[in-house]
Amino acid sequence: MPKLKTHKGASKRFRVTATGKFKRSKAFGSHLLTKKSSKRKRNLKKGTIVVKEEHKRVQSLLPYSK
Repeated sequence: MPKLKTHKGASKRFRVTATGKFKRSKAFGSHLLTKKSSKRKRNLKKGTIVVKEEHKRVQSLLPYSK
């Protein structure tokens, strides 16, 4: 069976944690920042975990990630 290809767009957007979950960055933090509060902008910098409903989809895009 041939090797599977990694989805390059997904590999740039997701990282695998030590427990096998996928870490992602939050949206809406790149422009139109003047109207957003400091607290909101600060929280947009932090990463978050992909929800379990989407885990299988991301796993198929990144076949060799743990």
